[in-house]
Amino acid sequence: MSLLTVNIVQAGYEKEQAIIKDIQFSLKKGELIGLIGPNGAGKSTTIKSILGLMGNMEGEALFHDGEKYSYIPERPIFYDEMTLWEHLDFVAAVEELDEKEYQIKVNELLRVYKLHEAAHQLPATFSKGMQQKAMLILAQITNPAVYIIDEPFIGLDPSAVKLLLSSLEEERKRGAGIIMSTHVLDTAEKVCDRFLLINNGVLEASGTLTEIQQQCGLIDGSLFDCFHKIAEEQSNE
Repeated sequence: MSLLTVNIVQAGYEKEQAIIKDIQFSLKKGELIGLIGPNGAGKSTTIKSILGLMGNMEGEALFHDGEKYSYIPERPIFYDEMTLWEHLDFVAAVEELDEKEYQIKVNELLRVYKLHEAAHQLPATFSKGMQQKAMLILAQITNPAVYIIDEPFIGLDPSAVKLLLSSLEEERKRGAGIIMSTHVLDTAEKVCDRFLLINNGVLEASGTLTEIQQQCGLIDGSLFDCFHKIAEEQSNE
């Protein structure tokens, strides 16, 4: 079952100046898709188009049956004068979460991410790793069907990366689908089901690692090898 279907004909920040073109894919329940490509390739524009944040877009991104989604940006965003707990209460109120279920869920997540003692502190004072964990908790309390995550590994130490991946795996078991933009290709190769390789605003290759290898002509190549072959071919044109 598809949770999200994307058909972007073209999108950009200014009319008649498309940054991305012909991006089509779907996201299934329990699936993790890696969105990869060089800086400036169009990954952020693709994410913003899916979120409905691009004013100049031709095409559509449909979340089926009104499914909830959570977006986790590359740079964590918080209100300066609100504690983590106040952020959590705010999201719970906006989403009209059941109070009893919310309290159980949030306390469990604070325990898992080891942020219970920091719950009444300002996230603006947290380390990058703590802020990333806080964003994950805020995303998870709504039990979304889809996660859209932009560069989640930046600033995380190995133990935090392991915790993040474990949490995402649990969400996949629940049936959530995940789109994850990342430059950490060795990790992406291990955890993603499929890949979207975007370069110069177009979808150069897509599919499983085996399918990406075939499309790139590198039968035994790593994701890193395929990524760089496509980037080099484009730069030489």
